[in-house]
Amino acid sequence: MVKKEVFKEIIRSFQTRPVPPVKKRFISVPLDSGKVVAVSGVRRSGKTFLLLDAVSRLLARGADIRGIIYVNFEDERLEAGRDDLDLILQAYGELYPDADLSKSYFFFDEIQNVEGWEKFVRRVYDSVSKNVFLTGSNSKLLSTDISTSLRGRNLTYEVYPLSFREYLSFSGTAAEMYPAASRNRVAAKSEEYLRAGGFPEVLSMEEGLRVKTLQEYFNVMLFKDLIERYERKPHAHLLKYFIKRLLACISTPVSVHKIYNELHSQGYKADKNLLYELLEELRAIYFFFPLKKYNESLIKREGSEKKIYVVDNGLATSVSFGFSEDRGKLLENAVFTELHTAGSEIYYIKGGSECDFVRLNEQGPPEVFQAACDLTSPSTKKREFSGLIKACKSLNLAAGKIVTWSEEYEERLDGVTVRALPFYKWALEFPIRSH
Repeated sequence: MVKKEVFKEIIRSFQTRPVPPVKKRFISVPLDSGKVVAVSGVRRSGKTFLLLDAVSRLLARGADIRGIIYVNFEDERLEAGRDDLDLILQAYGELYPDADLSKSYFFFDEIQNVEGWEKFVRRVYDSVSKNVFLTGSNSKLLSTDISTSLRGRNLTYEVYPLSFREYLSFSGTAAEMYPAASRNRVAAKSEEYLRAGGFPEVLSMEEGLRVKTLQEYFNVMLFKDLIERYERKPHAHLLKYFIKRLLACISTPVSVHKIYNELHSQGYKADKNLLYELLEELRAIYFFFPLKKYNESLIKREGSEKKIYVVDNGLATSVSFGFSEDRGKLLENAVFTELHTAGSEIYYIKGGSECDFVRLNEQGPPEVFQAACDLTSPSTKKREFSGLIKACKSLNLAAGKIVTWSEEYEERLDGVTVRALPFYKWALEFPIRSH
């Protein structure tokens, strides 16, 4: 079958089938912004379903399905290059010769699979329709290529695995603290979430299938999004080792120099600049995220030693047994992902003692948080309280919070009120982020 006929088949197949039902996230995209709407995020986090939700909303308000062109560039029938993209317009024009293209809606899913896609998107936007929606699994591609090509004509939204509040919603659990039975159900779901993570598809899977599915996610991210996209096949073994070492470093400052020395001692011939490039590429595909050290100087923040976190606890535990056994890392990583997913500007503080997170607010003072799995040990409690109190004093704050696995109490020490509360209560205090 010639490619134009394949595009016709794809367009009509979507239009003649019921739109799959979607569970509502606490994020949605605008339908008539007049800009290219780009949705970026880690694989399997729900980008496609965000587009399908937009299609459903269009249909609900009376749009004609024939005016919706939906192409998923991961369809195995497609092997499209940049020179083939115009066939989409030709195919649609032949299907609907009298259609007013300016009123049509174009949805291009995982478009980063086609080299040179950005010029085609700009042409569609400039000369065909202002209603263009994209998804992609690489933050660098969607941020730099769209911004460069469209020069401000775009809006970008990032999608992550489910937040804890969304996890409760998807699992049919009311986010309520009273009565006690409701609170106990929420607490039990918190245990699940901290270990299993928030990828929507694996929510109801039994553990063995969930782990295998998440391992497949990891393999696709590694080979399709990173090794193929960045042509890293010669470094595949090095990359796997590097990822395992980074997972072992979760919640602690990362020393690429130290990992470089370890590699050399084991016979790997790796350039240090290559390791920095791999780290940036892992960030671009939404696997790891850096956290900078707080400093009032923006320049010093950028050059600071960075801690690192992974996009999802379940993904990490499925590929690293050590991570799955460390409740402290699970808790701190989950606190990071909640803050990061909410769009917070966050840092860590270190200077003698450490505070895990400082959250800057556009309006109002910053907030500080520690993540401490268990405060029953006097030495652990002293260390965690000390870091939090010192951070509060340095930022002129009267109070701070320690996020725990299950403990809850409040103390006032050295003029600072310290509130310890379990993860599930802390996570449900956050305002819902929506668009």
